[in-house]
Amino acid sequence: MKTFKLSVFFLLILFCYLVTIPSYAVDYDSYSIEKLTQKAEEGDASAQFLLGNKYYIGKKIAQNYKEAVQWYRKASEQGNASAQLMYGYMYYSGEGIIQNFKEAAKWYRKAAEQGDATAQVLLGNMYYNGEGITQNFKEAAKWYRKSAKQGDATAQFLLGNMYYNGEGVTQNLKEAAKWYRKAAEQGEALAQFQLGYMYIKGDGLLQNKIMAYALWSLAAIEGDTNAIKNIDIVAKELSKEEIEHGRKIVADLQKKIENNKFSSSGL
Repeated sequence: MKTFKLSVFFLLILFCYLVTIPSYAVDYDSYSIEKLTQKAEEGDASAQFLLGNKYYIGKKIAQNYKEAVQWYRKASEQGNASAQLMYGYMYYSGEGIIQNFKEAAKWYRKAAEQGDATAQVLLGNMYYNGEGITQNFKEAAKWYRKSAKQGDATAQFLLGNMYYNGEGVTQNLKEAAKWYRKAAEQGEALAQFQLGYMYIKGDGLLQNKIMAYALWSLAAIEGDTNAIKNIDIVAKELSKEEIEHGRKIVADLQKKIENNKFSSSGL
């Protein structure tokens, strides 16, 4: 089975995080930069975090990573988990501050311990890769699980990998399929490919080439290169009727994904 470099998830995870910023009782996003800055300077942690985001993204203000770091730090020191996550990321990426994996892991941990699902999966990645922290697959699996149980699709996929490969946990193909399925149900293309692979091989579940074809079709739509390369191979092993059935499954699964009403019995 193909393995993946976990670092490729970092930017995607942070992008998803930044476009789903936590909501607050006060609509800070409607504030002018001047008013938001005033609130931040008064010590409002939420305003400090959001001002940091604006400097990071360059929204309504010139992009400035150093300023972003300054405001993330202020909010982080007040215990704002979202800011701790982003402050950790700035240390990880070296944007606006000298790159320091040890500091990145420190701030990811602070946010993760407050229950931030994104920080949990990123801390898991640090343990998996041994970046700024001693490599420890058991710890990686632990943090992936915490995030996965909160519904994070990336964590679910990575936890599936841990069970498939027997890294940090006892190898268990049924558990691998379970977590790949959860991620696939949220539209995670990598999980769709891996679950399709398990259907092709009959690993941990009954062999089903039609389901593999359907899942790889979904992953291919999202641009997964492995799915694109392999879908024609499995298609040659199916009859026209089976391919048509697979296409109907694809259409059904797409609707379920879009509506976020995916049923585990559908896979």
